Amino acid sequence: MLSPPLAARTTGHKLLLGAHVSASGGVHNSVLNSIHIGGNAFALFLKSQRKWSNPALTDPQRTSFLSACAQHHYTPSEHIVPHGSYLVNLAHTEPARIQQAYTSYLDDLQRCERLGIKLYNIHPGNNQCNDRAKAIKQLAENINRAHTETESVITLLENMAAGGNVLGSTFEDLRDIIALIEDKRRIGVCIDTCHAFAGGYDLRSPETFHATWKHFDAVVGMQYLKAMHLNDSKAPFASHRDVHANIGTGFLGLRAFHMLVNDERMWGLPLILETPVEVRDEEGQVVKDEKGKKGKEDKGIWAREIKMLEGLVGMDVEGKEFTELEARLQRQGEPERKRLAEQADRKKVKEDKKQRPQMCTDQATRGIGRAFSVTQYIDHAALSRLDLLFKTASEMENKDGDPRAVSHLSHSD
Repeated sequence: MLSPPLAARTTGHKLLLGAHVSASGGVHNSVLNSIHIGGNAFALFLKSQRKWSNPALTDPQRTSFLSACAQHHYTPSEHIVPHGSYLVNLAHTEPARIQQAYTSYLDDLQRCERLGIKLYNIHPGNNQCNDRAKAIKQLAENINRAHTETESVITLLENMAAGGNVLGSTFEDLRDIIALIEDKRRIGVCIDTCHAFAGGYDLRSPETFHATWKHFDAVVGMQYLKAMHLNDSKAPFASHRDVHANIGTGFLGLRAFHMLVNDERMWGLPLILETPVEVRDEEGQVVKDEKGKKGKEDKGIWAREIKMLEGLVGMDVEGKEFTELEARLQRQGEPERKRLAEQADRKKVKEDKKQRPQMCTDQATRGIGRAFSVTQYIDHAALSRLDLLFKTASEMENKDGDPRAVSHLSHSD
């Protein structure tokens, strides 16, 4: 039994804010956990994301979920965005792995349909075959196949922070996947603000905020944006590190979220917090729980962030209320930002050291190549001139017996 709500829901608000809440004990508990933090939307795992084999969704669980949604005025098709299992990689090209991932994905889509849920979020996966186009094709084939076996659920592709073999770290990746989906009505995108920022898409100033969304619209299309994950970033810009921070405490900063919640295109979309709920002291250190084994959690953090974000709508960014809030949150997040920035600096130094010997080798190789090319050119030119010299001298000597007539050829060029 939950204690009284940490915050009352703001019914009828323009923003559908919430968090990724626990469904432990049954999917119906996710509804109660969302009510507890004052959420108008929420995400959940439909089953354990840590294992492949899970019990089926029972009729009583389904009934309890739908009853709780009706009682608390959640519309499953609009307010709820389940998250796919982290184990699933639909881009895998090994037959055994393909079937394992597909079975789990299809099972989740079928659970969504039984619960009246329309939006389902996945990570696009990893390119394990070192062939990006092949991996994207495999991912799209799995989505298309699952869509033929279900009726209504829209699969949302989440953008990712990391580069390399990770699919979805660029808007172009999302575009290329969508292009291969047969039923465009059943594909969409969920943009994670931390992932976007860490992936090199800046949202911090009005100029970069509008430029990023303009680029998204041009490459992917705003019509595909169906939900968002709201997270600040502990890691610096374009670091390709997925380290979520509480709103306003990270490198993204409060102004990015002020622009987002005041952007009418975001009104009516599920906006899901995945921010940390661990308690930290003033030095940024995690406060241990009573047993001293793990960090102490406070779900009230989500409740406060929801109210804060709702309050940013219409707030003057140059006013005292905003600037004081912005400064306080930045002070709060300073220790973690500093720690992650130092890690990024050390990583860059290591990468530079690794690249330096290779650069020297490449430069030496290019130098040898240039020297060899010049030598070839000089030898060829010299031989040509000597051939011409001897040939002409021979001709002149045969003609009048005086080789001096062609001596100037030895000084030409």
